[in-house]
Amino acid sequence: ITAIIGALTVGSFRQVDRAAEIVRAQADRYSAARVALTRLSHELTMAFLSDHYDRNEYRERPTLFRGREGELLFATMANERLYLDAKESDQAVVEYVLDGDPDHAGEEALFRRSKPRIDADPERGGRRELVADRITAFRLGYWDPKRKEWVREWSTRQVEHEAELPERVRIELETKLPDGRTEKLSTEARIAITRPLDF
Repeated sequence: ITAIIGALTVGSFRQVDRAAEIVRAQADRYSAARVALTRLSHELTMAFLSDHYDRNEYRERPTLFRGREGELLFATMANERLYLDAKESDQAVVEYVLDGDPDHAGEEALFRRSKPRIDADPERGGRRELVADRITAFRLGYWDPKRKEWVREWSTRQVEHEAELPERVRIELETKLPDGRTEKLSTEARIAITRPLDF
């Protein structure tokens, strides 16, 4: 009888330990997705365009905003210098994109690329880092104040939006939890400066 009671006790401790492990893993994934949303929305509120550039050196404005439904590349004033005496300012080009997760085959992760020096080639360079893993969906929408509706794409390289940023950006992120469920998180970021700076 004592052996049976002991086996049942050990079995219940194992189940409690496994449940606690699943809860911790779910909390970690949820937290990573929430931090990614918070960081992206913070950087978006400080997005900007500048008409102050050398027109002899650059064919087009080096600051830009190019958003599609599943990726975003923009200039922001949210750069944080991580090293003392770093030759950087508060400006940077930042890109968010969903790509293959290097640690979990067959799954996707949200990546952030930051380039602290704005130049003529925003598509290349900078440092890329994984922001949140096991992401199943990353969707963006852009509020067009002229049409009074959400649009799926926004580019300051096109004539329609050449000199303006969207007033708001809607961000949706879905993450796969360890118990198999999918958790959807969403937020909106309001961009403070929607017209190009000219000083």
